[in-house]
Amino acid sequence: MKKNTATWILLAALVALGVASLFIGAIDVDFRGLLRADSLQWKIFLASRVPRLLAILCTGVGMSIAGLIMQQLCMNKFISPTTGATISSAQLGILFALLFMPNSTLWGRALFAFAAAVAGTWVFVLFIQRIRFKDVIMVPLVGIMFSDIIRGVTGFLSYKFDMTQSLSSWLVGHFSLVIRGNYEIVYLVVPLVTLACLFANHFNIVGMGREFSRNLGVPYDVVLFMGLTIATAITASIVVVVGSISYIGLIVPNIVALYKGDRIRGTILDTSLLGAVFVLFCDILARLVIFPYELPIELIVGIFGSILFIALLFYRLKHGRKAIRLEKKRSESFSREEK
Repeated sequence: MKKNTATWILLAALVALGVASLFIGAIDVDFRGLLRADSLQWKIFLASRVPRLLAILCTGVGMSIAGLIMQQLCMNKFISPTTGATISSAQLGILFALLFMPNSTLWGRALFAFAAAVAGTWVFVLFIQRIRFKDVIMVPLVGIMFSDIIRGVTGFLSYKFDMTQSLSSWLVGHFSLVIRGNYEIVYLVVPLVTLACLFANHFNIVGMGREFSRNLGVPYDVVLFMGLTIATAITASIVVVVGSISYIGLIVPNIVALYKGDRIRGTILDTSLLGAVFVLFCDILARLVIFPYELPIELIVGIFGSILFIALLFYRLKHGRKAIRLEKKRSESFSREEK
């Protein structure tokens, strides 16, 4: 498949699923009703269906790009907001906002989520930078364990201060409560993704290592901090609106990298499109499985994401072993020629 062909297929799928998403729901909304200016249908369409579609698109694009940035900067294809403790830290920040500022607005909760997400992500990054042998599997496993510790702290505090019910909306991702007036903060994804596009080449260079960056005159620590801050800001703005949605930032960049390579600038468009298509598909499925009721999208994403994650894990391990064997054969042949 040609690279441009894949992009056009993703774009066509995005348009088709986007149109379908606008007309799927417990209350009937159709073209005829909109054309005859049915006031109820137009109210539902503008107050619920369009905001939901925009939130889905921002979530799919944002989480995918956040994962792409983190994987490049951490030099590991299995790092993401899920395995890098970013999502769990953002949830802890929301809990702090509910505890210390119970009357805070959505923006106030977003600030708490952002601060906690930055702190948690940087603790994880600083920890893995001190690991001498950075195995491709061990690093994300450390991140998952660190995330579980943060979730444990969040669970303990929520039970202790009787905040479990208040926090439940942010523990499981869903779009059912997205309506006009309470989701607009997710639009922060647009300038943040634009900023990521502008500095894509810098992220690629930093992903090559500290010495490589220094030789090319790129400030390693500054770009690393900026990239991780962009990724955590994207994650926090999404979590505070729709809650936790795992795996998107993990599997989408890996799938795109299989056919388009690892350069951020070359893959950012396809990563954005595939992320949006994946979230749209899962959201439509969540609405149809037990129609007219709705499942949390986190459940559908978790099922598909875990299957794809295991498949990618075996694929990376298989090709990693092949590369090691080829390198060993080359070194052996070179040694024989030397003799």
